[in-house]
Amino acid sequence: MRRPVRLGAVDYLNVRPLVDGLDRHPEQVSLRFDVPSVCAALLSAGDIDLGMVPSITLLERPGDRVVPGVCIGSDGPVASVALFARCPIRDVRSIALDTSSRTSVTLTRILCARRFEIAPDFVPHPPDLGAMLVRADAALLIGDPALFAGDAARGTEKIDLGAEWTAMTGLPFVWAFWAGRAGAADAGIVALLQDAAEQGMSRTDEVAAGYCAGHPNRIALAQRYLRENLVFRLSGRALAGLQTYYQEAAALGLTGPPGEIEFFPQPVRVA
Repeated sequence: MRRPVRLGAVDYLNVRPLVDGLDRHPEQVSLRFDVPSVCAALLSAGDIDLGMVPSITLLERPGDRVVPGVCIGSDGPVASVALFARCPIRDVRSIALDTSSRTSVTLTRILCARRFEIAPDFVPHPPDLGAMLVRADAALLIGDPALFAGDAARGTEKIDLGAEWTAMTGLPFVWAFWAGRAGAADAGIVALLQDAAEQGMSRTDEVAAGYCAGHPNRIALAQRYLRENLVFRLSGRALAGLQTYYQEAAALGLTGPPGEIEFFPQPVRVA
């Protein structure tokens, strides 16, 4: 009997619509949650078969496949990936970079060079906004810490990196997707992940309320975030944004040249 496919997902609100109901299929998949950089490390170590990995990961693992049609993306403001700056962005001389992130760190470097026209010092730092702003003029935070920063962000300007990317390129940004080695997922697993995403997208208010049950003051913001800020379909425009990101990163020498994006088999759907 084939063992379940081991899935690793990011431990943030933004992934919850994509894994909605997967716990009802233990014979097909198992699921664990970690921060994005750990998901990528687990995939490299062979401890998971498919990861909801930062999009930069694909450049470091040539030959991996992507589950078609599903992603965590944005097309404009994303709300959960941002620089929190103590001064105008043009005056920023140092940025503390959230060590939970790799895709967003590279995006920050791209935007500094191509949009903000600054060359700050970059300081890796755990995601603690107060401590980060002691060390630097601005701080990059991702995920729940950025979305729910609240009073910790008082006195700063929140610069939304999804909004800045779309303003610069006119394209969406793809933050993460399911990926793994060739052969890690058959058409049945792909169909399961696509169906889970469709189900989750249809009930984002319930997903957000369940996720924030311990923090009821966050529910309205979480519901609005899932409805208005995120894109969960890996569309043609989203893929164009992804390729542009890879090209910009390579042009600045931050990554190697991008290759062709390859996908797991698309399931045959019976009408």
